[in-house]
Amino acid sequence: MSQPPTIEELARYLSIDLTTIGRRSGRRSRVEIWWFHVDGRFIITGTPGRRDWYANVVANPEVVIHVAGWDLPALAHPVRDPEVRTGVFDMPSTRWYSTQAQRQRLIDDAPMIEVRLHSVTDG
Repeated sequence: MSQPPTIEELARYLSIDLTTIGRRSGRRSRVEIWWFHVDGRFIITGTPGRRDWYANVVANPEVVIHVAGWDLPALAHPVRDPEVRTGVFDMPSTRWYSTQAQRQRLIDDAPMIEVRLHSVTDG
């Protein structure tokens, strides 16, 4: 796509692809995953447990978000702030996660990153 997307355009999508760089292999790895737009932030999370995508981000925060025909370079960082984590799991759009694990376990242990896109516009 020729023009950078707006935040509003991106926030309409739930399912995206995330490309990370393998922490050991150095190879690119792509996974389909959900993201959420929460208080002006793009957040990716999952159920508690070991996740390669999360370990890759911890080792190398450079990622690419693939959504609606856009390939968007970004930086991703773990979200550790309990208030932000709680806010994510209090959203109606993340309700599915509470069927997979207890709420407090999600808040304490779920892998969670914030994605900061390099090329988006405010609209």
